[in-house]
Amino acid sequence: MQKILIANRGEIAERIIRTCNRLGIETVAVYSEADKDMPYVHSATIARHIGEAPPQKSYLNVDLLIEIAKEEKVDAVHPGYGFLSENGEFSERLQEEGLTFIGPSVDVIKLMGDKLSSRRTMIEAGVPVVPGSEQPVESLEEACRLAMEIGYPVMLKASGGGGGIGMHRCETQQDIENTYEQTKKRAKAYFKNEDMFIEKYVGNARHIEVQVFGDSQGNVVHMFERNCSVQRRNQKVIEEAQSPAISDSARMRICEAAVLAAKHVNYCNAGTVEFIMDEKENFYFLEMNTRLQVEHPITESITGLDLVEWQLLVASGNPLPLKQEEITSKGHSIEFRLYAEDPVTFFPSPGLIKKWHMPIQEGIRIDSGYGPDMKVTPFYDPMIAKIIISAQSREKAIERAKEYLDQVEVEGIKTNLPFLRHALNTDEFIQGNYHTGFIQSMKPIAN
Repeated sequence: MQKILIANRGEIAERIIRTCNRLGIETVAVYSEADKDMPYVHSATIARHIGEAPPQKSYLNVDLLIEIAKEEKVDAVHPGYGFLSENGEFSERLQEEGLTFIGPSVDVIKLMGDKLSSRRTMIEAGVPVVPGSEQPVESLEEACRLAMEIGYPVMLKASGGGGGIGMHRCETQQDIENTYEQTKKRAKAYFKNEDMFIEKYVGNARHIEVQVFGDSQGNVVHMFERNCSVQRRNQKVIEEAQSPAISDSARMRICEAAVLAAKHVNYCNAGTVEFIMDEKENFYFLEMNTRLQVEHPITESITGLDLVEWQLLVASGNPLPLKQEEITSKGHSIEFRLYAEDPVTFFPSPGLIKKWHMPIQEGIRIDSGYGPDMKVTPFYDPMIAKIIISAQSREKAIERAKEYLDQVEVEGIKTNLPFLRHALNTDEFIQGNYHTGFIQSMKPIAN
């Protein structure tokens, strides 16, 4: 593989470019009108303008992406995360044009991209799933009947949903009646799939995910698990590797279940199997993300591996570089997502960054697509940086994180930095016993 196109922007584009530069692989970046001054544009070997700021007119323009890829004679396309990274039709188009998609097969992307089909597949594989419907809910009446059978509270979910979109927690029948049509319309608008299903809501649960990797020779390994329970609006904010406050036996079982899931679908390349774990350490399959995760740096930190390099090797047809017993975990790593948003309401806060201070220090990794005098626009995800903090132990990582976050300064826009500092000092986080309701249960912070 000599040259790849990166069908993405910002932080993840720059992250991919770093590995490609180290490996001597040329990169073609694409940028919208809003992103022409972003650092990744200047880091790539070649940069091509792809359209106006709205994603539909730029990063989601499949025809133009393929046209650029062919003009630049690239060997492969890396989708990053978000945008087209889990779009089976995009992967299929690349295949038809003789271009390699750096990710799993078209069939697996489509299978796991539909939550109902993935649930049925995991049941076949013997992987525990949350109790719920296995077929699309055909009517409001059926949804109410199923919820009554399963027992409230339940989750009403769009089958094609993702990123927290198209899901509602329902405590009563009235909640279902109030959200049914709204969820259906939103699912059709976002995912072109209005199928929905009902799933039992697991309270006080932890969101645990396992990094898996497969190759075309049928080998599958895991790279341990991450705890992603600190979430707002079903979107992750803080992640840890490995997960605190779970037993060694539960850790082993959940990693084995993830490998079983990946093997069952002949998974190839990087993927993440997500689970919900209750207070008794029973865990249930939620979904499989058929791409590189935002939080992959904490896995890299504890394993010493470069997951993007592995992606490129596997996409080139090579076997996995290591066997399961050769993959080890050392130390502890925590990722803090820095968002351009109000730290209390979590509403996006675009604008001009006037000050940007993130000092280089031991044990600190900054993955970012922004910097001083750069504008955060309202067109894309408001994440402006990932602050990854690692140490020999969780206690030392938390101590290092407290010291470092107090030094970080971003001015000109609102950020969630006050929230991150506040969360880090709560007893629940320090003890590692937090769950997905952590943010809702936190005491308010001063705005």
